[in-house]
Amino acid sequence: MEEALVGRLEAAVSRLEALTGAGTVSGGQVDNASAQDPSILAFDELVAGAVGRVSAVAGKIGAEVAEVTRVLEKAFLVGKDLLVRTKQTQKPTMDSIATFMGPLNETILEANALAEGKRSSHANHLKAAAGSLAALAWIGYTGKDCGMSLPIAHVEESWQMAEFYSNKVLVEYKSKDPDHVEWAKALKELFVPSLRDYVKKFYPLGPIWQPPGSSTSKAPSGLCRPSASLFTSSSQSSQPKTGMSAVFAEISSGKSMTQGLRTVTDDMKSKNRTDRTGVVATEGKEGKEAHKAACSSSTKSPAKLELQMGRKWIVEHHIGNKNLIIEDCDTKKSVYVFGCKDCVLQVKGKVNNITIDKCAKMGVLFKGVVAACEIVNCNSVEVQCEGSVPTISIDNTSGCQLYLSKESLETSITTAKSSEINALVPDANSDGDWAEHSLPQQFIHAFRDGQFTTSPASHSGG
Repeated sequence: MEEALVGRLEAAVSRLEALTGAGTVSGGQVDNASAQDPSILAFDELVAGAVGRVSAVAGKIGAEVAEVTRVLEKAFLVGKDLLVRTKQTQKPTMDSIATFMGPLNETILEANALAEGKRSSHANHLKAAAGSLAALAWIGYTGKDCGMSLPIAHVEESWQMAEFYSNKVLVEYKSKDPDHVEWAKALKELFVPSLRDYVKKFYPLGPIWQPPGSSTSKAPSGLCRPSASLFTSSSQSSQPKTGMSAVFAEISSGKSMTQGLRTVTDDMKSKNRTDRTGVVATEGKEGKEAHKAACSSSTKSPAKLELQMGRKWIVEHHIGNKNLIIEDCDTKKSVYVFGCKDCVLQVKGKVNNITIDKCAKMGVLFKGVVAACEIVNCNSVEVQCEGSVPTISIDNTSGCQLYLSKESLETSITTAKSSEINALVPDANSDGDWAEHSLPQQFIHAFRDGQFTTSPASHSGG
């Protein structure tokens, strides 16, 4: 088995070396001087080593995992080409950076298309690989005003979202198939620490662009603009006033308030109408259904992701949104999540407290909280804490997966009227694996010595 794995790894490395040595990646020419740059040589080693290990294991798994891993290989090769071009290009403006990053954005969209397609038995693999590629966007860092964290922090933050799905792979296949576990571990090592350490060593403050006015500098080449980009910014268009704003605008316009009103004649008055009888007609079944549908559609609440009063983040009524992100965090702010379904929320800083209420198939990933994380009236939720959390409260919830980091192992977990609660903690006997613990939901109450004593119910099978 070891010989077969070594053979696959050598084949993957050979394929990657052939691609990187070809001199062209996604239409960009790599000159000899740039190819000998220490940072480019180190990136080649990263691709041959860390990316090669992911590819070798993916080849053993096959199917969609191998396909999305090939897209991951392509993304790293495109990233190398962009790094070479940064040394030959003046720093792009906010308008031209999307064009410069076009090839990488197209590759990321290709991976996202695989992850968001039809239902797959490898859905978590696809989402982990596709989500991790956002880490390569650090190549487009142009300064503190570009709306992105510093490159090192960006790589770490991007992997955190992908790790949410990578952890699911580790838990699902821990006792089923070691190849899937090895793939998930290799994927993590590719980004943290391999890519993070590479960026820390060569580009801690971002890419090195060609100085302005240099005789060899050139503007970013004209590439096809992707349909969706990590760097595109939308400007708000002026919208006509609606609701009470329109009313007040009309009042202040000075126009006559009765302008355009019709005169009511005698035959239009209700007492003189012959087409009305005063008998209330019974409403048919179809009418009732239509009325019910109209009422339900009119009462549907809009989705929200906003900071209210500068202290409380409100996340409400989102459906199928896997990219909910809260970045403006501090220990005085709280987060309230309500009525969301099939979504993933990432809280990128430490906050005072987090409440998850009436959500289904919801994933929440957060740095840490000062007070408590509360899960109320939920169904099938997953919560992952990367820092510390003093208290976790679970009430009236069916199905909850808690991923606790080493810093949060001292947390106090309170449950009430809840079932199927599992806590996953780092496995002390295996690096990168999770140990799963089921929290009891059945208890035995016995009257002894004048009082009731309560203990968890334990089951044993022959």
